[in-house]
Amino acid sequence: MNNKLNHNFFMSRCIEVAKKGRGRTYPNPCVGCIIVNKNAIISEAFSSKCGGNHAEINAINKVKNKDLLKTSTLYVTLEPCSHYGKTPPCCNTISINKIPNVVIGTLDNSSKVNGKGIEFLKRNNVNVIKGVLESQCIELHKNFLHFNKNKRPYIILKWAQSKDKLFSPLKKAKNKPYWISSKKSRQLVHKWRSEEHAILVGYNTVTEDNPTLNIRNWNGENPIRIIIDLENKLNDNFNVFNSKSQTIKINKKHIDSSSSLAFEISNFLYNKNIQSVIVEGGRKTLDEFIKIGLWDEARIFTNDKNLNKGIRAPELKGKIFFEKKIDEDELMVIKPF
Repeated sequence: MNNKLNHNFFMSRCIEVAKKGRGRTYPNPCVGCIIVNKNAIISEAFSSKCGGNHAEINAINKVKNKDLLKTSTLYVTLEPCSHYGKTPPCCNTISINKIPNVVIGTLDNSSKVNGKGIEFLKRNNVNVIKGVLESQCIELHKNFLHFNKNKRPYIILKWAQSKDKLFSPLKKAKNKPYWISSKKSRQLVHKWRSEEHAILVGYNTVTEDNPTLNIRNWNGENPIRIIIDLENKLNDNFNVFNSKSQTIKINKKHIDSSSSLAFEISNFLYNKNIQSVIVEGGRKTLDEFIKIGLWDEARIFTNDKNLNKGIRAPELKGKIFFEKKIDEDELMVIKPF
Protein backbone atom coordinates (compact mmCIF):
# COMPACT_ATOMS: atom_id res chain seq x y z
CA MET A 1 0.00 0.00 0.00
CA ASN A 2 1.55 3.31 -1.07
CA ASN A 3 1.61 6.38 1.18
CA LYS A 4 -1.41 8.08 -0.42
CA LEU A 5 -3.57 4.97 -0.17
CA ASN A 6 -2.26 4.41 3.35
CA HIS A 7 -3.26 7.93 4.42
CA ASN A 8 -6.66 7.62 2.76
CA PHE A 9 -7.30 4.30 4.48
CA PHE A 10 -6.51 5.61 7.95
CA MET A 11 -8.32 8.91 7.44
CA SER A 12 -11.39 6.98 6.32
CA ARG A 13 -11.25 5.15 9.64
CA CYS A 14 -10.94 8.52 11.43
CA ILE A 15 -14.17 9.67 9.80
CA GLU A 16 -16.01 6.54 10.92
CA VAL A 17 -14.74 6.99 14.48
CA ALA A 18 -15.91 10.63 14.50
CA LYS A 19 -19.43 9.62 13.44
CA LYS A 20 -19.80 7.61 16.66
CA GLY A 21 -19.96 10.86 18.60
CA ARG A 22 -22.08 12.86 16.17
CA GLY A 23 -24.55 15.16 17.91
CA ARG A 24 -22.95 14.71 21.35
CA THR A 25 -20.28 17.43 21.32
CA TYR A 26 -22.02 20.70 20.36
CA PRO A 27 -20.97 23.46 20.07
CA ASN A 28 -17.63 21.73 19.46
CA PRO A 29 -17.20 19.65 16.29
CA CYS A 30 -17.06 15.90 16.74
CA VAL A 31 -13.55 15.05 15.58
CA GLY A 32 -12.14 11.60 14.92
CA CYS A 33 -8.54 10.66 15.69
CA ILE A 34 -6.48 7.51 15.36
CA ILE A 35 -2.83 6.78 16.13
CA VAL A 36 -0.92 4.42 13.87
CA ASN A 37 2.37 2.66 14.58
CA LYS A 38 3.99 0.40 11.99
CA ASN A 39 0.81 0.40 9.92
CA ALA A 40 -1.31 -0.78 12.86
CA ILE A 41 -3.92 1.29 14.69
CA ILE A 42 -2.91 1.46 18.36
CA SER A 43 -5.56 3.93 19.50
CA GLU A 44 -8.70 5.62 18.26
CA ALA A 45 -11.09 8.14 19.81
CA PHE A 46 -13.60 10.89 19.16
CA SER A 47 -14.25 14.16 20.97
CA SER A 48 -15.81 14.21 24.43
CA LYS A 49 -18.73 16.49 25.30
CA CYS A 50 -18.00 20.22 25.22
CA GLY A 51 -15.65 20.99 28.10
CA GLY A 52 -14.09 17.53 27.95
CA ASN A 53 -11.06 16.26 26.07
CA HIS A 54 -10.70 16.70 22.33
CA ALA A 55 -10.27 13.61 20.17
CA GLU A 56 -6.47 13.90 19.99
CA ILE A 57 -6.13 13.91 23.78
CA ASN A 58 -8.49 10.98 24.18
CA ALA A 59 -6.51 8.98 21.61
CA ILE A 60 -3.14 9.82 23.17
CA ASN A 61 -4.39 8.95 26.66
CA LYS A 62 -5.46 5.49 25.48
CA VAL A 63 -1.89 4.57 24.50
CA LYS A 64 -0.41 2.82 27.54
CA ASN A 65 3.16 2.62 26.22
CA LYS A 66 3.88 6.29 25.54
CA ASP A 67 7.25 5.40 23.94
CA LEU A 68 5.30 4.13 20.93
CA LEU A 69 4.08 7.69 20.28
CA LYS A 70 7.62 8.74 19.35
CA THR A 71 7.46 6.59 16.21
CA SER A 72 3.76 6.97 15.41
CA THR A 73 1.52 8.96 13.08
CA LEU A 74 -1.55 10.75 14.40
CA TYR A 75 -4.49 11.06 11.99
CA VAL A 76 -7.20 13.61 12.74
CA THR A 77 -10.22 14.81 10.73
CA LEU A 78 -9.86 18.49 11.75
CA GLU A 79 -6.80 20.66 12.42
CA PRO A 80 -5.68 20.39 16.08
CA CYS A 81 -6.19 23.47 18.24
CA SER A 82 -3.27 25.57 19.49
CA HIS A 83 -5.10 27.84 21.94
CA TYR A 84 -6.31 27.58 25.52
CA GLY A 85 -10.09 27.26 25.85
CA LYS A 86 -11.95 24.98 28.24
CA THR A 87 -9.09 22.52 27.67
CA PRO A 88 -5.34 22.97 26.95
CA PRO A 89 -4.16 23.04 23.31
CA CYS A 90 -4.02 19.68 21.56
CA CYS A 91 -0.88 20.77 19.70
CA ASN A 92 0.99 21.11 23.00
CA THR A 93 0.16 17.54 23.97
CA ILE A 94 1.15 16.24 20.53
CA SER A 95 4.48 18.06 20.80
CA ILE A 96 5.17 17.03 24.41
CA ASN A 97 4.64 13.39 23.49
CA LYS A 98 7.04 13.80 20.54
CA ILE A 99 4.63 12.42 17.94
CA PRO A 100 6.63 12.96 14.73
CA ASN A 101 3.85 12.86 12.12
CA VAL A 102 0.38 14.37 11.96
CA VAL A 103 -2.04 13.86 9.05
CA ILE A 104 -5.00 16.28 8.92
CA GLY A 105 -8.25 15.98 6.99
CA THR A 106 -9.17 19.65 6.76
CA LEU A 107 -8.36 23.02 8.33
CA ASP A 108 -10.28 24.43 11.27
CA ASN A 109 -11.67 27.75 9.95
CA SER A 110 -12.53 29.22 13.35
CA SER A 111 -10.73 32.47 14.13
CA LYS A 112 -8.82 30.92 17.06
CA VAL A 113 -7.28 28.18 14.91
CA ASN A 114 -7.39 28.64 11.10
CA GLY A 115 -3.90 27.36 10.32
CA LYS A 116 -2.33 28.25 13.67
CA GLY A 117 -2.37 24.60 14.74
CA ILE A 118 -0.37 23.54 11.70
CA GLU A 119 2.07 26.42 12.19
CA PHE A 120 2.61 25.39 15.83
CA LEU A 121 3.26 21.76 14.91
CA LYS A 122 5.73 22.67 12.17
CA ARG A 123 7.61 25.05 14.50
CA ASN A 124 7.98 22.11 16.86
CA ASN A 125 9.45 19.83 14.19
CA VAL A 126 6.32 17.80 13.51
CA ASN A 127 5.88 16.60 9.93
CA VAL A 128 2.38 17.71 8.85
CA ILE A 129 0.32 16.50 5.90
CA LYS A 130 -3.03 18.22 5.31
CA GLY A 131 -5.98 17.76 2.97
CA VAL A 132 -6.30 13.97 3.12
CA LEU A 133 -9.87 12.98 2.16
CA GLU A 134 -10.60 16.67 2.56
CA SER A 135 -14.02 16.73 0.90
CA GLN A 136 -15.24 13.90 3.16
CA CYS A 137 -13.87 15.67 6.24
CA ILE A 138 -15.51 18.94 5.19
CA GLU A 139 -18.82 17.08 4.85
CA LEU A 140 -18.29 15.52 8.29
CA HIS A 141 -17.71 18.94 9.86
CA LYS A 142 -20.04 20.94 7.61
CA ASN A 143 -22.13 22.40 10.45
CA PHE A 144 -19.06 23.68 12.31
CA LEU A 145 -17.32 25.00 9.19
CA HIS A 146 -20.50 26.57 7.78
CA PHE A 147 -21.23 28.28 11.12
CA ASN A 148 -17.75 29.86 11.20
CA LYS A 149 -17.76 30.91 7.55
CA ASN A 150 -21.33 32.21 7.19
CA LYS A 151 -21.99 33.44 10.75
CA ARG A 152 -25.23 31.49 10.97
CA PRO A 153 -26.35 27.91 11.59
CA TYR A 154 -26.67 25.27 8.89
CA ILE A 155 -30.42 25.35 8.17
CA ILE A 156 -32.31 22.17 7.25
CA LEU A 157 -35.96 22.38 6.21
CA LYS A 158 -37.99 19.21 6.79
CA TRP A 159 -41.56 18.22 6.05
CA ALA A 160 -43.78 15.39 4.87
CA GLN A 161 -46.40 15.72 2.15
CA SER A 162 -49.02 13.58 0.47
CA LYS A 163 -48.82 12.43 -3.14
CA ASP A 164 -51.02 15.40 -4.09
CA LYS A 165 -48.58 17.77 -2.34
CA LEU A 166 -50.67 18.49 0.74
CA PHE A 167 -48.98 19.30 4.05
CA SER A 168 -51.80 18.44 6.46
CA PRO A 169 -55.57 17.83 6.39
CA LEU A 170 -58.02 20.66 6.94
CA LYS A 171 -59.28 18.98 10.11
CA LYS A 172 -57.51 16.69 12.58
CA ALA A 173 -57.53 15.72 16.24
CA LYS A 174 -56.59 18.69 18.43
CA ASN A 175 -53.21 18.65 20.21
CA LYS A 176 -52.12 15.63 18.23
CA PRO A 177 -49.95 15.40 15.10
CA TYR A 178 -51.30 13.92 11.88
CA TRP A 179 -48.72 11.52 10.47
CA ILE A 180 -48.30 11.56 6.70
CA SER A 181 -44.96 9.75 6.54
CA SER A 182 -44.32 6.10 7.46
CA LYS A 183 -43.10 4.81 10.81
CA LYS A 184 -39.67 4.04 9.34
CA SER A 185 -39.40 7.57 7.94
CA ARG A 186 -40.29 9.02 11.34
CA GLN A 187 -37.55 6.93 12.93
CA LEU A 188 -35.08 8.37 10.42
CA VAL A 189 -36.21 11.87 11.43
CA HIS A 190 -35.38 11.02 15.05
CA LYS A 191 -31.91 9.94 13.93
CA TRP A 192 -31.49 13.31 12.19
CA ARG A 193 -32.59 15.10 15.35
CA SER A 194 -29.87 13.29 17.29
CA GLU A 195 -27.25 14.61 14.85
CA GLU A 196 -28.26 18.27 14.76
CA HIS A 197 -27.83 21.00 17.37
CA ALA A 198 -31.42 22.29 17.46
CA ILE A 199 -34.95 21.85 16.14
CA LEU A 200 -37.34 24.72 15.45
CA VAL A 201 -41.13 25.01 15.18
CA GLY A 202 -43.62 27.85 15.22
CA TYR A 203 -46.40 28.79 17.62
CA ASN A 204 -49.18 27.06 15.67
CA THR A 205 -47.32 23.74 15.54
CA VAL A 206 -47.03 23.76 19.33
CA THR A 207 -50.68 24.62 19.96
CA GLU A 208 -52.13 22.34 17.26
CA ASP A 209 -49.84 19.29 17.50
CA ASN A 210 -48.33 19.55 21.01
CA PRO A 211 -45.11 17.83 19.82
CA THR A 212 -42.33 16.65 22.14
CA LEU A 213 -39.50 17.21 19.59
CA ASN A 214 -37.12 14.69 21.12
CA ILE A 215 -35.55 11.44 19.89
CA ARG A 216 -37.91 8.83 21.33
CA ASN A 217 -37.19 6.43 18.44
CA TRP A 218 -33.39 6.71 18.42
CA ASN A 219 -30.43 6.78 20.79
CA GLY A 220 -28.41 9.93 21.35
CA GLU A 221 -28.72 13.48 22.58
CA ASN A 222 -31.96 15.42 22.25
CA PRO A 223 -31.61 18.62 20.21
CA ILE A 224 -32.26 22.03 21.75
CA ARG A 225 -35.89 22.96 21.08
CA ILE A 226 -36.40 26.42 19.57
CA ILE A 227 -39.98 27.70 19.78
CA ILE A 228 -41.27 30.81 18.00
CA ASP A 229 -43.67 32.49 20.43
CA LEU A 230 -43.61 36.14 19.42
CA GLU A 231 -46.40 37.20 21.80
CA ASN A 232 -45.11 35.00 24.64
CA LYS A 233 -48.51 33.27 24.97
CA LEU A 234 -47.46 29.63 25.38
CA ASN A 235 -47.75 28.14 28.85
CA ASP A 236 -45.51 25.47 30.38
CA ASN A 237 -48.08 22.70 29.99
CA PHE A 238 -47.07 21.96 26.40
CA ASN A 239 -44.74 19.00 25.78
CA VAL A 240 -41.97 21.19 24.37
CA PHE A 241 -41.44 22.64 27.85
CA ASN A 242 -40.88 19.33 29.63
CA SER A 243 -37.55 18.55 31.27
CA LYS A 244 -36.35 16.07 28.64
CA SER A 245 -34.27 18.67 26.82
CA GLN A 246 -33.49 22.38 26.74
CA THR A 247 -36.06 24.73 25.22
CA ILE A 248 -35.48 28.31 24.06
CA LYS A 249 -38.36 30.61 23.20
CA ILE A 250 -38.07 33.40 20.63
CA ASN A 251 -40.39 36.34 21.21
CA LYS A 252 -40.56 39.96 20.06
CA LYS A 253 -37.85 41.17 22.41
CA HIS A 254 -35.34 38.94 20.59
CA ILE A 255 -35.94 40.23 17.06
CA ASP A 256 -36.16 43.35 14.95
CA SER A 257 -39.75 43.38 13.65
CA SER A 258 -38.73 45.53 10.67
CA SER A 259 -36.48 42.74 9.37
CA SER A 260 -37.23 39.28 7.96
CA LEU A 261 -38.33 36.88 10.70
CA ALA A 262 -36.18 34.06 9.30
CA PHE A 263 -33.13 36.35 9.14
CA GLU A 264 -33.71 37.49 12.73
CA ILE A 265 -34.08 33.90 13.91
CA SER A 266 -30.85 32.96 12.15
CA ASN A 267 -29.00 35.81 13.89
CA PHE A 268 -30.52 34.86 17.23
CA LEU A 269 -29.36 31.26 16.85
CA TYR A 270 -25.89 32.36 15.78
CA ASN A 271 -25.57 34.49 18.91
CA LYS A 272 -26.64 31.46 20.95
CA ASN A 273 -23.79 29.50 19.31
CA ILE A 274 -26.23 27.05 17.72
CA GLN A 275 -24.54 25.50 14.70
CA SER A 276 -27.37 23.68 12.97
CA VAL A 277 -31.16 23.64 13.09
CA ILE A 278 -33.92 21.51 11.61
CA VAL A 279 -36.95 23.65 10.78
CA GLU A 280 -39.87 21.22 11.11
CA GLY A 281 -42.85 23.51 10.70
CA GLY A 282 -45.40 24.58 10.36
CA ARG A 283 -46.11 25.74 6.85
CA LYS A 284 -45.89 29.45 7.77
CA THR A 285 -42.53 29.03 9.50
CA LEU A 286 -41.06 27.04 6.62
CA ASP A 287 -42.24 29.69 4.15
CA GLU A 288 -40.42 32.41 6.13
CA PHE A 289 -37.10 30.70 5.35
CA ILE A 290 -38.00 29.71 1.79
CA LYS A 291 -39.12 33.16 0.66
CA ILE A 292 -35.72 34.76 1.41
CA GLY A 293 -33.68 31.72 0.34
CA LEU A 294 -32.31 31.18 3.84
CA TRP A 295 -31.79 27.41 3.85
CA ASP A 296 -29.01 24.96 3.08
CA GLU A 297 -30.87 21.69 2.67
CA ALA A 298 -34.48 20.50 2.41
CA ARG A 299 -35.51 16.96 3.33
CA ILE A 300 -38.96 16.12 1.97
CA PHE A 301 -40.94 12.91 2.43
CA THR A 302 -43.68 12.30 -0.16
CA ASN A 303 -46.17 9.58 0.75
CA ASP A 304 -47.82 7.48 -1.97
CA LYS A 305 -51.37 8.35 -0.84
CA ASN A 306 -53.49 11.42 -1.58
CA LEU A 307 -55.13 13.59 1.06
CA ASN A 308 -57.50 15.21 -1.48
CA LYS A 309 -58.22 18.18 0.79
CA GLY A 310 -55.80 20.03 3.00
CA ILE A 311 -53.12 22.68 3.40
CA ARG A 312 -50.72 22.95 0.47
CA ALA A 313 -47.14 21.88 1.14
CA PRO A 314 -44.34 24.46 0.81
CA GLU A 315 -42.73 24.90 -2.59
CA LEU A 316 -39.06 25.56 -3.27
CA LYS A 317 -36.60 25.38 -6.11
CA GLY A 318 -33.26 23.65 -5.94
CA LYS A 319 -31.23 20.73 -7.20
CA ILE A 320 -31.95 17.16 -6.15
CA PHE A 321 -29.03 15.91 -4.08
CA PHE A 322 -30.35 12.53 -2.97
CA GLU A 323 -33.42 10.30 -3.42
CA LYS A 324 -34.45 7.16 -1.57
CA LYS A 325 -37.54 4.98 -1.26
CA ILE A 326 -38.57 4.29 2.36
CA ASP A 327 -41.59 1.98 2.56
CA GLU A 328 -44.51 4.00 1.12
CA ASP A 329 -42.51 7.25 1.17
CA GLU A 330 -40.10 8.83 -1.28
CA LEU A 331 -37.38 10.86 0.47
CA MET A 332 -35.88 13.70 -1.55
CA VAL A 333 -33.00 15.86 -0.33
CA ILE A 334 -32.75 19.18 -2.16
CA LYS A 335 -30.02 21.82 -1.99
CA PRO A 336 -30.15 25.41 -3.32
CA PHE A 337 -28.97 26.07 -6.88
